[in-house]
Amino acid sequence: MLQEVPLPGTALAEELDQRLLIVLRDGRKLLGVLRSFDQFANLVVEGAVERIIVGEQYGDIPLGLQVIRGENVVLLGRVDEGKDAPEGLTQVSPAAIKEALRGEKELNKLKGTLRARMDFLDLE
Repeated sequence: MLQEVPLPGTALAEELDQRLLIVLRDGRKLLGVLRSFDQFANLVVEGAVERIIVGEQYGDIPLGLQVIRGENVVLLGRVDEGKDAPEGLTQVSPAAIKEALRGEKELNKLKGTLRARMDFLDLE
């Protein structure tokens, strides 16, 4: 069974008007409806939200209409409409998830500082 290979530049046509999860090069995750794309895989996403996950919590930050440069897209795929919420995670408000993210960044910064101070011990 041979599968047909889509013509160059048309692979995203099947995803038009579908709700997608888009993972960006910097690690951010966006959800939204793909409305348009071009030959460089630049995307126009309507109703976009940034999904932030911290520990057992997640929050969606509304972004609205977004134009995403194709070179920043690492991965994209359809979202199952029946399973929009991640299993095992609790949804919190945008303000609460931003605060949790800020706390996580501070903790990671502190860990990095402690590791740098203990580098002379050669623990490995």
